[in-house]
Amino acid sequence: MEYSNSSNTDHPPPQSCFETAAMEVHRVVPPPHESTIRKLKTTLKETFFPDDPLRQFKGQPTNKKWILSAQYIFPILQWGPSYSLRLFKSDIVSGLTIASLAIPQGISYAKLANVPPIVGLYSSFVPPLVYAVLGSSRDLAVGPVSIASLILGSMLRQEVSPVNDPVLFLQLAFTTTFFAGFFQASLGFLRLGFIVDFLSKATLIGFMAGAAIIVSLQQLKALLGITHFTKKMDLVPVLSSVFHNTKEWSWQTILMGFCFLVFLLVTRHVSIKKPKLFWVSAGAPLVSVILSTLLVFAFKAQHHGISVIGKLQQGLNPPSWNMLQFHGSHLGLSIKTGLVTGIISLTEGIAVGRTFAALRDYKVDGNKEMMAIGLMNMVGSTTSCYVTTGAFSRSAVNHNAGAKTAVSNIIMSVTVMVTLLFLMPLFQYTPDVVLGAIIVSAVVGLIDIPAACQIWKIDKFDFVVILCAFFGVIFISVQGGLAIAILQQITRPKTVMLGNIPGTDIFRDLHHYKESMEIPGFLILSIEAPINFANSTYLNERVLRWIDEYEAGYHKKQSSLRFVMFEMSGKQVSSSNHELPTPIPTTQTKHTVCPRFSAVSGIDTSGVSFFKELKKTVEKKGAEVSFPVLCCIVCDNVRVFMLKMLRSSCLQLVLVKSSGRSDGKTEEI
Repeated sequence: MEYSNSSNTDHPPPQSCFETAAMEVHRVVPPPHESTIRKLKTTLKETFFPDDPLRQFKGQPTNKKWILSAQYIFPILQWGPSYSLRLFKSDIVSGLTIASLAIPQGISYAKLANVPPIVGLYSSFVPPLVYAVLGSSRDLAVGPVSIASLILGSMLRQEVSPVNDPVLFLQLAFTTTFFAGFFQASLGFLRLGFIVDFLSKATLIGFMAGAAIIVSLQQLKALLGITHFTKKMDLVPVLSSVFHNTKEWSWQTILMGFCFLVFLLVTRHVSIKKPKLFWVSAGAPLVSVILSTLLVFAFKAQHHGISVIGKLQQGLNPPSWNMLQFHGSHLGLSIKTGLVTGIISLTEGIAVGRTFAALRDYKVDGNKEMMAIGLMNMVGSTTSCYVTTGAFSRSAVNHNAGAKTAVSNIIMSVTVMVTLLFLMPLFQYTPDVVLGAIIVSAVVGLIDIPAACQIWKIDKFDFVVILCAFFGVIFISVQGGLAIAILQQITRPKTVMLGNIPGTDIFRDLHHYKESMEIPGFLILSIEAPINFANSTYLNERVLRWIDEYEAGYHKKQSSLRFVMFEMSGKQVSSSNHELPTPIPTTQTKHTVCPRFSAVSGIDTSGVSFFKELKKTVEKKGAEVSFPVLCCIVCDNVRVFMLKMLRSSCLQLVLVKSSGRSDGKTEEI
């Protein structure tokens, strides 16, 4: 369609929007032709190599290229030659500090994953050594984490009992770890790290909070001394099991658990209020283990209702490559669990690494981190380790303790090695209730209420995503809640209706800006997401509902619908700043629908079909669909959008040129 330059005497437009100089209309021609091979090459480069990792090799001699290649694969070769005694002093302090946290947490998280406690210590020994060689983060402290442990244990337990068949369960845990590592390393090698970006901040906040609740509820078995506990993870069965087995509650266990939990939470609060006292919360778990073990041993509490870990195997990690199961009826379960735990642990590890890298002003290569974490887990699966990644709590302690390089991970591994070789008999009388208290105090930090409140203020839709993830995890399952939140964002993109702010040419969301007003005869819409097969049906229904609502209020508006506009400039800004072309009202009797695409980064064939169907539906109602396009800010995604729409013969796009400058000059908008 083209807009006419004639004025409309029957329906004078609002003075603030349309009282400008004469407008000229120019047809937008298709973008310059590109060969399919060239377009494919450009797309592949932007998808897989947006950071252009090979640019550092350009113009370098052959010897230098070999050195750079080795440093790229093994980051330790980058900072290792310049390592000094001053750095080592800082790293040894931080390494010993995180070891005091890693040892009790490793034992605790292993029980959460339903594997023997000793496996948690194994997983705190070998993986950190591998990461120190391959990883690029200076602050990341590697080891088992609560969320990955929970997912691994809950998913495998659905088909195999860790009590009735512990050997098979352990085999599947190692196999799952191998597949998780293989998947993680493949993402990094193939440079597919953008897949992790499907887990938005809102999704992760809700998911982590829900998982923290589930993890804490699972610890009620240890904190209350219950022996017959449900195998299910969601809220209702757990609470039902707790209150149906009140006769099994042990007051001795409850008293000890309450005391140590309060102690751990208080030390955590002290460290948060005064970051310089980070060592208080870092050493609290180990102190709790030592004190509780001494109490149990002194008072023979294991004979009075308090369960203990029991004897642990002494020695370093035994090889487990012969326990990997690449055949049989449980192969699918191992692959599925490996994919889920791999994505979750990878997302957590990279997010933690980037967070602390930003604080210390250095960069972390996401794809290299994926390969490092993946290879770390693959090696770990052959040395009796289960899924590990960078934990936020340990990394925060590592950072606050003054870690300078990944040597802190090596120091931690050496400390764990000494524990495995000489100190294992000391853990025989460690009570399970203290391990439960350690887990609860650790996962409390995953519930980020301030971040959720901030998202509520900024974006109500993202807050709905938080709730979907949170309640999905609690009432359905851990993986189910995550899937619901992702689907909610993909299939329910944000759509808003825009209005004009009186006295200006600025258009804003009608719900966010109360002073903004609808333009009579115009329905201006903004779709802030890619348009594809997953959301095209929803968008069609949503746009038609807006049209029906407009027509339903026709008598109140005193103006029939004339335009439904979809604007693709990429910003909600003012047309007076030459960033929002304004359609010209015409004398035509047809109505027009005007949608706005401020964040449409892509469209597929389903999206194009959506517009073709929408055009037919709108034309039957006597209206038109238009796309005002801004020539000075048409970026690549808008160019591709235009090209697809023109090829589909769906719409005709126009470019508006204004001569309405105060100095009388003409310029393009």
